[in-house]
Amino acid sequence: MKFDFFIRSEEDLIEAVRIFGFVPLFKNSVPGFSVAEHVSPDVWFPENGEGVWEWKGPVIRRTGCAYGKFFEHKAVFISPEWFPDFANFRRDGYDFDSRCEEGLAPYADKLLFELADANAPIDSRKLKRLGGYGKSGRGGFDAAMNRLQAQCYLIISDFIYMLDRYGRPYGWGVAEYSTPEKHMGQEFMERVYRTRPEESSEKITDHLRSLLPDIDMKHIENLMKR
Repeated sequence: MKFDFFIRSEEDLIEAVRIFGFVPLFKNSVPGFSVAEHVSPDVWFPENGEGVWEWKGPVIRRTGCAYGKFFEHKAVFISPEWFPDFANFRRDGYDFDSRCEEGLAPYADKLLFELADANAPIDSRKLKRLGGYGKSGRGGFDAAMNRLQAQCYLIISDFIYMLDRYGRPYGWGVAEYSTPEKHMGQEFMERVYRTRPEESSEKITDHLRSLLPDIDMKHIENLMKR
């Protein structure tokens, strides 16, 4: 199987997530491995109507996938079939409490994770307010959120929109966060620590090599970095 498709519709994007399992949204260090390089220009930034930006939420809901900054701090769709192994590898077998007990999680990450977990799903604006982030408050929100997504403790579970007086959505969607445990449920929890992290890594690496047969192994290793 090779990573080869063309996006013209929401259904095309859903099919890509289901078939390939790992679908980065933006260009990255692996040439050709992104939606941005396989999309019709009229749905990347459409002049009228909906396009890729508006499809992100529906794709998450309809596939049950995880979405977040998983590869090189850039957004990726990962199907429910593959995400438990990916989370097992990136977490190195630790649930968040165990990571804290081992002294591996900084206070900033602990604060944000506990706030998000207690209030999930929660949009980024509310999460910032709860944590006291802002110009005159605590800093480091983006850095901590990037770490928590890279380690697969938090994911983007949907996008929400402001509504005009007629009830119509407008503007850019605001990311809504959750834990994989709450978003993906029992199946994720039963599978995430089923094997050793190294076994999950090997399984995913083999899959990525099948998607990207012409890519040097070092590029795949860069994507997989914890």
